[in-house]
Amino acid sequence: MGYQADTPKTITGKSKVTGYPDIEFIDDFGRLNYLECKTFNIENVSTTQRSFYLSPSEDFKVCKDAHHIVVSFEVFVAGNKGGKYIFNCKSWKIISLEKLLVDVKYEFNSDNRRLYSPDLILAEGKL
Repeated sequence: MGYQADTPKTITGKSKVTGYPDIEFIDDFGRLNYLECKTFNIENVSTTQRSFYLSPSEDFKVCKDAHHIVVSFEVFVAGNKGGKYIFNCKSWKIISLEKLLVDVKYEFNSDNRRLYSPDLILAEGKL
């Protein structure tokens, strides 16, 4: 379409591929847009399966005022070849996230280095 599209840059200016959003682009009016690409199966499109999540971080990709959009494609198995499925798209949806209701999942987490640090171990042994 001629839009300037790129991988979103984080607060520190690094391009980051993983996490929301997948793409940032400037539209014809010079506005920034964050775009997430998704697929869905018509059989589970109305279930409560978690399909969108946003995990803020210290070097977050969402760091500018922008429109937040999802483009989603209905995917189905069209056959198989050599024991591998062939997928095709049947329909598409463009979704605005500005009114999306979300849940907040409070989570405490740690990595193995911190969890197994010697100053936390009360006892250990061999079996």
